[in-house]
Amino acid sequence: MPKRNSHAGSESRQVRIFRNGANRAVRIPREFEFSGDDAIIRKEGNRLIIEPVRRKSLLDLLASWEPIDERLPEIPDKPPEPFDL
Repeated sequence: MPKRNSHAGSESRQVRIFRNGANRAVRIPREFEFSGDDAIIRKEGNRLIIEPVRRKSLLDLLASWEPIDERLPEIPDKPPEPFDL
C-alpha cells in the first residue's frame, strides 16, 4: 500500500522512481492528476515541483503585448448601398 503523508498543509504520497530510457521518471498518482499533456518541472532545494502548464487566455495574451504608438488612418464610414429585396 502506498505511503501517504501530510507535508506543509498538503497531501503527499510515496511513489517509485523508474527508468524510461536514459531518463528517470515517476508516475503521477490518479489523485494528483491534472489536465493537459505539458508540465513545468523546477527544483527548489531538494524538492522537485511539477506544475501543469497554464494556457494563456486571450485576455492574458493581449495584456502581454506592448501598446502600439502608431495612429491608424481614418476610414470613412459610408452608409451601406441600398438594395432591393
